[in-house]
Amino acid sequence: MKSKFKPKKLILTAGPSISYKEKRYVLDAVTNGWNNHWNDYIKKFEKKFAEYIGVKYAIATSGGTGALQLALASLDIKKGDEVILPDLTYFACSDVIKLSGAKPIFVDILKDTWCIDPKKIESTITKNTKAIMPVHLYGNLCEMGEILKIARKHNLFVIEDACPAIGSKYKGELAGSFGDFGAFSFQGAKIMVTGTGGMLVTNNKNLYEKAEYLNNHGEDTKKKFWQSSIGYSTEMSNVQAALGLAQLERIEKLVEKKRQIFFLYKNILKDIPDISVNYEQANVRSNFWMTSIVFENSKIKRDTLIKKLKEKLIDSRPFFYPISMFPMYKKQKNPVSYHIGLNGINLPSGVNLKKEEVEYVAKTLKELLK
Repeated sequence: MKSKFKPKKLILTAGPSISYKEKRYVLDAVTNGWNNHWNDYIKKFEKKFAEYIGVKYAIATSGGTGALQLALASLDIKKGDEVILPDLTYFACSDVIKLSGAKPIFVDILKDTWCIDPKKIESTITKNTKAIMPVHLYGNLCEMGEILKIARKHNLFVIEDACPAIGSKYKGELAGSFGDFGAFSFQGAKIMVTGTGGMLVTNNKNLYEKAEYLNNHGEDTKKKFWQSSIGYSTEMSNVQAALGLAQLERIEKLVEKKRQIFFLYKNILKDIPDISVNYEQANVRSNFWMTSIVFENSKIKRDTLIKKLKEKLIDSRPFFYPISMFPMYKKQKNPVSYHIGLNGINLPSGVNLKKEEVEYVAKTLKELLK
């Protein structure tokens, strides 16, 4: 099944949608967002973002990594503590845990959602465990009901890494709204972008105030330039916030476009044996940030396929590696993480993709996998 469409340039894995609204807001911020108006868009963005997610408080940050780091600091995660997270995720998650002085504890994932396996969490809990960090990988949703039940039973914090999952819903509630903290990323490959940047959200007033305080270098709230704690500075600029606000006002349309792209792929690829695609549970709405496939059995190796796709002007990228594979950690027996991590690829999924581009990618993939 060959397509008549032929790309003239590389079809990329990601790319944002920038409309006149984004340009107008950013121009206003650049022109007028100084002195008394230096944080107008930051405050608007934080307020609107909290309202969208359905939480009380939001803090705009330098990125998803900064948001996670600030969350750990606000929860007093420190040396001697342990934080449970999935083995298959981006290594920023383990970085912030290590940098806090705590120890990351890697848990295997579910074969269908590629997210942390709740049944594997409880056996790793010790007297040193302080938090669980579930990650909504590629926009797929963790089983938050089961995770929260475990956390409550053992009096653990939940830091929800919703960086890939803006707009994803679990039983009607948006990703990022379940934990003590939720962290988001607006890096340039995400559905909504600010160039770089992120957001930390919470419903807990005390945690919000502590995070705000720490994020201002630990400066005393009542005495200018008097530092009462070692702090951080993961702030977002007003110009970035202007871009983010405009993107947020269009987020539902952007998520819907991602979903259209995914289901077009899924329909064309449904007859290919021995591959699986993103799984959407009942009572879940995935944002399908990345349409992805995992090879169960294939005559062609993943890295070879990536190379062959590139020859056809199709960009793709491998799944994240299991973090326990890296030399700074001890290799663990997490077979699902190792299988998925070493046999998955992300396909072109940018919101600007045209129907004929998606069809070309899917049909080329079918040809290569014959």
